[in-house]
Formats: sequence, C-alpha cells, structure tokens
Amino acid sequence: MKISSLLLAAPLAVAILACGQKDKGQQPSDATNAQLPASPDLPAPGKSETRFSNVIGWPEGKMPTAPAGFVVTEYARNLVNPRWIYVAPNGDVLVAESNTEKKGTKKAVAVVSGQAKSQRFDDSANRITLFRDTNKDGKPDLKKVFVSGLNQPFGMLIQGNYFYVANTDGLLRFPYQPGATSISGSGTKIKDLPAGGYNNHWTRNILPSPDGKKLYVSVGSGSNVGENGMENEVKRAAVWEMNPDGSGERLYATGLRNPVGLAWYPGTTTLYAAVNERDELGDELVPDYLTSVKEGGFYGWPYAYYNQIEDPRRKGERPDLVKKTIAPDVPLGAHTASLGLAFYNKPTDGGKSYPEKYQSGAYIGQHGSWNRSKFSGYKVVFVPFADGKPTGAPEDFLTGFIANDKDVYGRPVGVTMLPDGSMLVADDSGNRIWRVAAK
Repeated sequence: MKISSLLLAAPLAVAILACGQKDKGQQPSDATNAQLPASPDLPAPGKSETRFSNVIGWPEGKMPTAPAGFVVTEYARNLVNPRWIYVAPNGDVLVAESNTEKKGTKKAVAVVSGQAKSQRFDDSANRITLFRDTNKDGKPDLKKVFVSGLNQPFGMLIQGNYFYVANTDGLLRFPYQPGATSISGSGTKIKDLPAGGYNNHWTRNILPSPDGKKLYVSVGSGSNVGENGMENEVKRAAVWEMNPDGSGERLYATGLRNPVGLAWYPGTTTLYAAVNERDELGDELVPDYLTSVKEGGFYGWPYAYYNQIEDPRRKGERPDLVKKTIAPDVPLGAHTASLGLAFYNKPTDGGKSYPEKYQSGAYIGQHGSWNRSKFSGYKVVFVPFADGKPTGAPEDFLTGFIANDKDVYGRPVGVTMLPDGSMLVADDSGNRIWRVAAK
C-alpha cells in the first residue's frame, strides 16, 4: 500500500526500518499496528502538486462522524471562521473568529511555487465570542461578543485578573473580572510579535506554564523554507518564553516551522506541539508532526527535517544546524495541516468519561492539505500515550469532513476539552463548533 493511500484512508502506518532517505522507487511496508519508530521511512523529494479543496458547507442534518461509543452534536453555528477555542476557569467557552486576510480587500493572494494563485477570503471578523452553557446540557444558552476590534486573534488565556489574547502582531492584556461576559477597551500590548509573511502563518498561540510563572507563545515562519531570506525569519519558527508581563523574553525552542498547537502533557512539565511542516517537496514530504519540545532544542526548519535529512533547497548552508536537528516524536502525514492539539482530561463536574482507550492520548485537528495531488487531513486524529509518551501511530477520531475528491464540508482546526469530559472542535470553514461526547 502506498503512503498516499494510508494518509487518506487510515492512520499513518510507518515501518520499523532504518531511518533515512530512500530511493524513489521504494515503498514502506504496510505495518497496520506497528510500534512507533524513531522516524518514518521517507521518500526522496518529488513533484509538487497543488489541489485546493472547495468548501461547500454542511447540509442540514449532516455532521462529522466519531467512533462507536461517541455522539457528535452541533454546539454552535453561524460563526465567521471560528479558528480557536479556549475554556475559561468558570467554564465559559471563548472562540476566536479570525482568518487569513489581505488588508483593505476581500481577496487574498496565496503564493504557490512562485506564482500568485487567487483565493477568496472574507475580511477577518477579528473578534472573540463567548458562549455560556448555564444548564450544563451541552447546548450554550448565551452567545455574546466578548471583545472585538482585534488583529487576527488566535490564542487566549485568563490568568489572575487579566485576559490575554495573541494577535498576529502582538500579545495583548486586558483587565478581567471572573464571570465577565464582555470586556472593553483596546487592551495593553505587552509584547510585539513578528507579523506578515507566507500563507496562513499568522496564528499566534499562548500557553501558561503549569505553575503560571511563565508564558509560552508560538510564532510560525514567514515563508515556506526561508526563500525570502533568513533575515526575515528572526524570532520566527519558534516557541517563545516570557514573564506574564511580557518581560524576560527568550527563545525556548527553534526550527519549528509553524508550531500552532501547544499543550502540557497532563500532570507534567513536558511541553508538546503540533507542527505544520514545509511544502513543495512532493506528495509525501514533509510530514507534519507531534513532538515534545525541549528547552533549547532545534527542530530543523528550514535546513533539515526528521532524521537530519537536509532540505535540498538549503543544501550546504548550515551543516552545524543539520547535525543539531532533533527528530520529532510522531509523524502525522504530509500536508495534513496539523494545527489543533489537546490532551484528554477526565471530567471534573460529573460528566461522562471517554472510553478507556481514548483517555490517554492527544487529539490533533488537521485542517487539510493543498500541496498534494489527493486530499490528506480534514479530520481529527488520536495519538495514544502511555507513561507520558506516544505509543502508536495516529488513529482517525473525527472524520466525514470530505465530501468527494473536490469538495469538503468543513475543515477542523482547534480542539479543546470541556470540564464535562466532552470535546469541542472548531470547524472554521464550516462556521461551526462540534461537540464530541461519550454516549
């Protein structure tokens, strides 16, 4: 079975082979339940393909599909590109509505292989909307704009008497009172963040340390593979660390092309990231990945990927960094746009737990491919863990977003666990939030 088939129809199965780059004619073995190797066996670079999906929206009554033992319901609809979800300490759900935009026009331009390809995007809503489920029945009875007038907001955080939001160009902090249904004012920018650049790498996530003493902020690259000059990539493709007031900034880890999802493994100080990898090396390169993020670690971008395989477009430039490249933990498939990340948490308010199999692991929202001859991603996958480490290949968890070989109903991004033990999934192109609960 070819890797392309595996990516579309089944969890990524990887052979336990010597890690390295193989000849173009070779195919990996079909190891359906293989143990996770240190690195997948990867093909040589190939022809780059482009295939954008056409979003047709969800027909009335149709929704994504979860495994047996789960029920999927619609949590919210009629949003404008709901991209990311944050659950406040009191259980309120905050949704960042924002998207790619070209300022001053309703037409954005994506650059593919050096040629401009026109794609239509609505102006970003640039707001955060609050949902409150007073009755705790999985259906919010309050929907209200929490804060507006933002600049492509994404990551959110409530800590102490402050509400933080990560705009594309800076980290803002607003005064906050517990239970507030809205906040006013423009907030205080406590840290400038690099803005602009390639495609969809405008998202900035934010995560507090387990003890609350530090903040971690993710900043994606400004290009595919540094083609605009590395002088334009300063402090990008990285996870930053700083104090809650924005001081003490330093780069915690680098070489992470687009580290969008950030999460601590429950009960530990081990940071994980879902990373969106580079394009234009062929259908099967380079796999997105889930990885633990080591302090001071370098993960390859743009000079190398996986088992210190040098990117041919940066050949001979930084052999020192190629040798320092850390292999990520779990390959998630090439061009899947793996962005969302959440670890399972057992319910804290009497809700129903997921079946045991799904209680120890990571859930990853895959927004879906464009740089591939056949669709990949467009689903939420589950990566099993044991003793704090991944133990197997990703498995399909929430599917049904693909309608046919041209059309999709929606595209999942952010995934977030609720206190009642259920999960919310942000479907930005479908303009909905889905809820996945145990039956």
